[in-house]
Amino acid sequence: MSAPLRIIFMGTAELSCASLRALAERSQFQLKAVVTQPDRPKGRDLRLQPSPVKSEAVRAGFPVLQPERARAAEFIEQVRGLVPDLIVVVAYGQILPQTLLDVPRFGCLNVHTSLLPKYRGAAPIQWAILNGDSLTGVTIMKMNAGLDTGDIVAQERTEIRAEDDAITLHERLAQMGADLVVRTIPDYVKGKLVPEPQHAAAASYAPKIRKEDGAIDWRQPATVIWNRVRGLVPWPVAFAHFAGDTKSSLVRIWQAEVSDRAGPPGEILEASKGELVVGCGADSLRILQLQLEGGRRMSAEQFLAGHKMEPGKRLQ
Repeated sequence: MSAPLRIIFMGTAELSCASLRALAERSQFQLKAVVTQPDRPKGRDLRLQPSPVKSEAVRAGFPVLQPERARAAEFIEQVRGLVPDLIVVVAYGQILPQTLLDVPRFGCLNVHTSLLPKYRGAAPIQWAILNGDSLTGVTIMKMNAGLDTGDIVAQERTEIRAEDDAITLHERLAQMGADLVVRTIPDYVKGKLVPEPQHAAAASYAPKIRKEDGAIDWRQPATVIWNRVRGLVPWPVAFAHFAGDTKSSLVRIWQAEVSDRAGPPGEILEASKGELVVGCGADSLRILQLQLEGGRRMSAEQFLAGHKMEPGKRLQ
């Protein structure tokens, strides 16, 4: 029986945890250490909080390393001292230097949640939905020092369903990536898989989502706005403002669907019997779940029971 493959895992976000668990469950892999970002201040009291990967690793009893910079010479020497055969990276959050990528004898494999070279960068799941794509997937990539530019080792596809949002797609792709990486590693280290260069001319980018990306422009078609709603949960959540007599109220839209009813962009077309419908540049948006600033999430029916809305008023 051959010795287990010595692996260092690098990840930070919740997306990484499924792959960490999948590697930990298999006897042919030996996790030498888990590398994640340092604890960061979060919440109203700005108390230091561990990353999801650190919490997972501590529960499982794995050694945890938290360098401030993955390119620091002392960290690279620490990794070299662990003599890894392979490094597996999933949503770590820093570009790794070539000096680190060269440490393991089999290099570094990355799990990326898009069909590279499409959607290189920080937010491929959100941008696939925002752009109305019908297909996405996961890629296992042999890393180089660029931003998601390494050779492709394996890919797996999945449809983006009408009922998907960024939360459900995140969960599915996280598990797909975990399953694919543990299936890929054995054949990869045996030389049975030949990494293929990406077609740079087909590359596109998925920049980090900003808070202002949630702003709704009601002049756009309802389908475009619906994709914004689906793509921006749980953060920043698509938002608009109810225009009042003296001030406007911010409202976040958590769930919606397209209606074929027509009306002026931003105008409330229906506000009764649980129906809250807003005109768009083409068709209209039926709001299913919303949240006023400082309030709780509620259905359109619950909202209308406590807030008097009349057709003809506007959302901005």
